[in-house]
Amino acid sequence: MIRLVAVYNRFSAKVRRWRNSQAGAFWLFVSPWLIGFIVFTLGPLLASLYISFTKYNIVGSPVFAGLDNYRELVNDPLVLKSLVNTLIYVVSGVPLRMVLALALAMLLNRPMRGVGIFRTAYYMPSLIPSVTVSLVWLLMFNYRHGILNGLLEFIHLPRIQWLTSGPAAMSGLVLVSFWTVGTSMLIFLAALQGIPNEVYEAAVIDGANRVKLFRYITVPLMTPALIFSLIMNLIYGLQVFTEAYVITRGGPLNATLFYVLYLYRHAFQFLHMGFASAMAWVLFIVTLISTTFVLYLSKRWSYEM
Repeated sequence: MIRLVAVYNRFSAKVRRWRNSQAGAFWLFVSPWLIGFIVFTLGPLLASLYISFTKYNIVGSPVFAGLDNYRELVNDPLVLKSLVNTLIYVVSGVPLRMVLALALAMLLNRPMRGVGIFRTAYYMPSLIPSVTVSLVWLLMFNYRHGILNGLLEFIHLPRIQWLTSGPAAMSGLVLVSFWTVGTSMLIFLAALQGIPNEVYEAAVIDGANRVKLFRYITVPLMTPALIFSLIMNLIYGLQVFTEAYVITRGGPLNATLFYVLYLYRHAFQFLHMGFASAMAWVLFIVTLISTTFVLYLSKRWSYEM
C-alpha cells in the first residue's frame, strides 16, 4: 500500500511538472503580444484617461482639474461643429461607399476574361498611403488646372470651387473616400463567392428574376459581410483626419473641420493635451454607442446559412 502511494505521488508530481511546463510555454509564447498590448495599448489608454482629468501642456507636469476639460468641451462651439461635420461625412459617405463596393463586387464576380486583373486594379488604390492619395486629389481639385474641373469644362459644365466652397469641399472629401472602396469590394466579393449556386438555381426554377434573386438571396446571405463592412466604414468615417488635414486644413470657414482634426489641433498645436484626451474619450464613447447600435439593429435583419 505504501509503495502504491509512493508511485501515485511520483506520478502526480510528474503531472504537475508537465502542467507547469505547459503553462510556462504558454506564457512564454504569449508574452510578446501581452507586453506589446500593455505597453502600446492598455498603458496609453489608461494614461489618456487620467490626462483627460488634468491640465497638461506636455512641457510641465499634469495638474488635476477634475471635470473642467469636459465642461470646456461641452461649451466649445467648435467641438459641436466638428462633430456635426463628422456625422455629415459619415452619413453621406458610408452608404455611397458600400453601394459602390457592392456594385463593383457583383460586377467582378461575373466570369470573364482577365477578371483577376480588374480585381487587383480596383483593390490596389486601397494600399496607397492616405497622405499620397490626399496630395494627388489636392492637385485634382485645383480650380484652374485640376482634372476634375477640366472634365466639367469638357462636358460644358461650370467649374467648381472645390476648396473654397463649404458644400463643395465636403463633397470633395466624400469623393476622396471612394479611393479606398476596394477593401469593402474585396470583402463583398468573398461573400458573393460563398453563396452556393444551388440556391440561385432553385430560385430560378421557382420563377425568380434578377431583382428577386438580389433581394431575397444575395442580400440576405451577404448580411454578415455587410454588417462587418458597415461597422468598419463607420469607425473609419468617425476617425477621418488625413484627407481634411492635407487637402482643406478644415476650411473653408471650418466647413470640413472634422472631430479628429480639431482634436489634433488642441493636442499638438495648442498643447492642450488634457482637453484633447477628453475629446478622444468622447469620440471613443460615440464610436462605441454607434457600433453597438448597429449590432443591435443587425439582429433584426441579419441572416446566416
